[in-house]
Formats: sequence, structure tokens, C-alpha cells
Amino acid sequence: MNASPFVFGVIPARGGSKGLPGKNLKMLGGLSLIGHAIASCREAARLSRFMVSTDSAEIATEARRHGAEAPFLRPAALASDDAGMVPVLQHAVRWLESHGGPRPDLVVTLQPTSPFRTGADVDRTIAKLLETGADSAQTVTEATYHPFFMKTLDGDRTVPLFPDGHKYVRRQDAPQVYQPSGAVYVTRYTVLMDQGRVLGDDNRAIVMGFESSVNIDTEWDFMLAELILAHGRAPTPPRP
Repeated sequence: MNASPFVFGVIPARGGSKGLPGKNLKMLGGLSLIGHAIASCREAARLSRFMVSTDSAEIATEARRHGAEAPFLRPAALASDDAGMVPVLQHAVRWLESHGGPRPDLVVTLQPTSPFRTGADVDRTIAKLLETGADSAQTVTEATYHPFFMKTLDGDRTVPLFPDGHKYVRRQDAPQVYQPSGAVYVTRYTVLMDQGRVLGDDNRAIVMGFESSVNIDTEWDFMLAELILAHGRAPTPPRP
């Protein structure tokens, strides 16, 4: 019998944010966004270990208050607006390996901007990769606006993004398309560390509903999340 894979969860939580300042510490339904992310990790059965990667001492303290590991402060070079996700994840994996942890088989990215992700969503996405043998897996949701109807601009002249998009008059007639929800990404070690990618050539999807796919990057997103909670349309994990 094969041993269970070592699945390493990383919650990337930068201190700075242009779209919504201090967003990772903002309170939503009695929990900070970092608290929501940690709650979903604690609910997940398939995570072997998880930790928070942050450059903020305040976020690290909040993470520990919720029982999460925040064993280092991320270097400034990995905390700028231009810093990509891949080097942040690679840094966390190298930290784990250099501090006595095993080489993870899978790395799971869990952004605090998806507060309505659940442990079941995490487990389903991990299971999708393992069951299919894929390179990666991610959560997606039905696109809110169909790209066949989108335009680019040449000055003020509209240019169809898809030249044959005019064939579809109604959204219902166009092929169904999906956009990343941002809630869960699962990546094989070799894809992340050797290829420098989060999504591999063989990438599989778990489809999520609208409410669970809310991704908070702006004040409007946060207001939408509050509205969804107020109407009882999203789960609220227990407070620590």
C-alpha cells in the first residue's frame, strides 16, 4: 500500500494591499480574513501541515492566535507589489525542507481573499489531483461575463476579443466558460520547484458556486462578502 502523500498548505498573507489596505486582518463575520483561511485549513482532512507566509508581524501574531504556524517573516523582496506567487511558495517549501520537514508531494495555495472556502473544498481539490494523476488542480466558477462578448479598444473603436463571437446572440447559446475562483490551488512538488509554475500542463478543475467563490481584492468585494454573510448564504466557521 502506498503511503499517504505529504500535503503542505501555504497561506500567503502579505501585509500590504493597494486594493483594500489591511485586508488580511479585516474582520468578516467575527473572523479576520486570515482567521477564515486558517479555519478552512483546520477543517481539511487531507492537509498534512500548513503555515502562513507573511512579511507582517501583526499578521503572524493573528495567525498564531488562530493556532497556525507562522515561523518566519517573508523577505522584503517577496512582499512587494511585484512579487509573484511562485517564489513565495518556493520560499515556504525551502523553509520547510531546511527545518526538518519532509519534501512535500503536493503544495496547496490557500489565499485569505477567499473567506468562504471550506475544508471540504480543499479536500475535494486535493482528491481531484490524486485521483486523476494530474500535475495540478484548481477551483473554478462559472464566468460572470462571457468572453465571446468582450471587446478591446483601438482608440475608441471596439474590436471583438473573439472575431467569431458575433455568432452567439444569447449567453445561453455560447459554450460554458469558467474563471479561477482563487480559493484552492494544488500543485505537484516538481511542477512548483522545478518548472516554476503553480498550474501544470495537466490541470484539473473543481467547480464551485458563486458564493463560495467570492474573492476579496477591493472594498466592493468585501461589501459583497458582508452581504452574503448577512443573508446566511455562506458558512461561518467557529471563532477560536
